[in-house]
Amino acid sequence: MRRLLTILAAPVFLLAQEAAHFHHVHLNVTDPAAAISFYTTKFSAEKSAFAGKDAVWAQKSWLLFDKVAAAPVAWPYDSPIWHIGWGAEDMPAVYKKQVESGTQFQTPLTDISDLANFKGFYYAYVDGPDHALIELNTAGHHNFGHMHTFSANTKAAAEWYAKYFAIKPRISPSQEPRIYRNVQVGPSASFTLDGVNVIIYPAKYRGHENFRSTRGTVFDHVAFSVEQLDPLLDRMKADGVKILEQPKLMAGTKQRSAMVEGPDRIAVKFGFLNA
Repeated sequence: MRRLLTILAAPVFLLAQEAAHFHHVHLNVTDPAAAISFYTTKFSAEKSAFAGKDAVWAQKSWLLFDKVAAAPVAWPYDSPIWHIGWGAEDMPAVYKKQVESGTQFQTPLTDISDLANFKGFYYAYVDGPDHALIELNTAGHHNFGHMHTFSANTKAAAEWYAKYFAIKPRISPSQEPRIYRNVQVGPSASFTLDGVNVIIYPAKYRGHENFRSTRGTVFDHVAFSVEQLDPLLDRMKADGVKILEQPKLMAGTKQRSAMVEGPDRIAVKFGFLNA
């Protein structure tokens, strides 16, 4: 009887669980004030404050910053977080304006209409503070629009986020490799929370499947706001998910959060971050 009750009770948390919200990307920077000025003058975002510290508010999400004494590990080939990005309704015009304002680019304006199946689709990579990689790409908006990651198993990674954060992922119907301009771009997966599309590309795009932890890199971790921190953490512990930080209060707030190691060593923070 006890076993039967356990089985019947098992899905209760899943049914009651509400979808997480995209909360923030946390960056390590040598000059937070300069970084905040950069993001708020170059992109659609505004200076604000979170937990008593200056931060960037981008539509529905935060960029938070920790000051580090030495330059953080800039976008390394072995970090699973590739870049973050903003949209642009008229990408050629936006690119021209950015160049004229002195913005440095790692990749110039590039037409990838054949990849997007969309005529007039462009992208360019901005060389951000401490060499953070920031994409500008053609979109129907100019908002903070995506975070691009890598995974050795894109389907499994998307299913991990679906399991713990109640999101609905989009997974490539075919799990066969897809090659574009001599690099592997599929199978891929993605999910969208609060206007931010988290895109998961195959690790072999970079030519390898081994990653370092995102901790200490420019993009230190990503964070989600959830309704039930402790039951969720208990489920993760039972599943053997590596715990990086036990639940604790954020300084000067009543907001609790924990941190775990997500797919491909992405540090993932979650908690009552909007309380």
